[in-house]
Amino acid sequence: MSLPDGWEMVVGLEVHTELKTNTKMFCGCTNTFGAAPNTNVCPICLGLPGSLPVLNVRAVELAMAIGTALHSTISPSTFHRKNYFYPDMPKDFQISQYDLPINAGGYLDLPDGSRVSIERAHLEEDTGKSTHLGGSGRIHDADRSLVDYNRSGVPLVEIVSGPDIRSSAQARTYAAELRGILIATGASDGRMEEGSMRIDANVSVRRTGEPFGTRCEIKNLNSLRSLVRAIDFEAARQVELIEGGATVRQETRHWDENLGSTSTMRVKEEADDYRYFREPDLVDLVPDQAWQDRVRDGLKPMPAERRAVLTRRLGDPAPALLDALEVVIDLGLDSFVIAALDAGVEPDLAMARAANEIASDLDGLVNLSVESYVATLLMEQSSELSATQSKTVLAEILANGGEPTSVAASKGFERLASGALGEVVAQLIDDHPDEWSRYRSGDEKLAQFFIGRVMKLTNGQANGKEVIAELQARR
Repeated sequence: MSLPDGWEMVVGLEVHTELKTNTKMFCGCTNTFGAAPNTNVCPICLGLPGSLPVLNVRAVELAMAIGTALHSTISPSTFHRKNYFYPDMPKDFQISQYDLPINAGGYLDLPDGSRVSIERAHLEEDTGKSTHLGGSGRIHDADRSLVDYNRSGVPLVEIVSGPDIRSSAQARTYAAELRGILIATGASDGRMEEGSMRIDANVSVRRTGEPFGTRCEIKNLNSLRSLVRAIDFEAARQVELIEGGATVRQETRHWDENLGSTSTMRVKEEADDYRYFREPDLVDLVPDQAWQDRVRDGLKPMPAERRAVLTRRLGDPAPALLDALEVVIDLGLDSFVIAALDAGVEPDLAMARAANEIASDLDGLVNLSVESYVATLLMEQSSELSATQSKTVLAEILANGGEPTSVAASKGFERLASGALGEVVAQLIDDHPDEWSRYRSGDEKLAQFFIGRVMKLTNGQANGKEVIAELQARR
């Protein structure tokens, strides 16, 4: 969405990502999603008197991995208590990092060549989860509320961008690229629908060339679609306020996905309102250079590097391939595509099967090896399998495992005997003279009519490309 002429939006994002550790940030409770409520808890994450936090070393390593991937400076850091009332945080404070974060500065380059600065990426613990029952599901008109403390104490890294984003589309691209980095580092699974990655958007507007305006923060956006819609609504709301002679109040706002609008949650707090003070039960965190080097050496290639490699291999990809490329990179499927290209599979086929068939069943990747993927595509390219059969074979391997030739044989996918296709096409032409006449006159849609009937008569054994060739030869 574009703002009225003369207006510009200014956006900065705060991305909270839960870390893929086995245990919580300061205790030994299991860090898992979906457990029965209030089963992964202990005196430490419940904040009971006398309990003491112990820092999770793996969480520190994952935080350093994120900082390294974002070109941040890893520095000695401290932990603070961030104090205010949390309905879902039993100790009523959150252990976080304040003025000395583990990762300071940095940047993230986007695929279009623009750069978004990173102010900090610091460690903290997550809160529990409240569920408000009755009414709209919001606390103000709920009949009652339930609290699950399983998430309380889960390790988080909060990544704060600079106010460098100028459109909701750019915000979406930034969030998607950052998500890819978080997955590539092994720090997060990136599952926004499970709350593993949540986004707060700071939005303000200004007339072109003027200083930054008053920002409003939109909390807990849990999908890229919601991020775009919330930013666009909030920027338009602020422009309308200012043009109507009112002023924008700095506040925290809630995004309602159903209504497509934001509403006031609370007047925005400043740092003084949180009454930060040093966490007395934790010492300073000072990662030495050797530890930092081990983390850096353990990193796999990031999405930008993998995108560049795959783009070079594809040559000059068409627009349709570029869309598939982003899916492949985002899901980490480029190793399948590159292996297929190395084996001589055509780029369009290598990309299509990865971006569609594999992407539709990522859980099945445990059953599909790169070798099986390549073998299936080579069978399709050589016409041993039709496109439909190839997709069926891949779906079966993803679901239950197996070797491509064996799976194809078990499905009865055998090539038609020499000359059999011609006989089938000839019979169909005799049976459907009107459709054949229209096809010969240039009605290309009739090709699908004949292909469908060939497939039915051959039990799916025919190859669509060969059917087209046979039809054209008889035209």
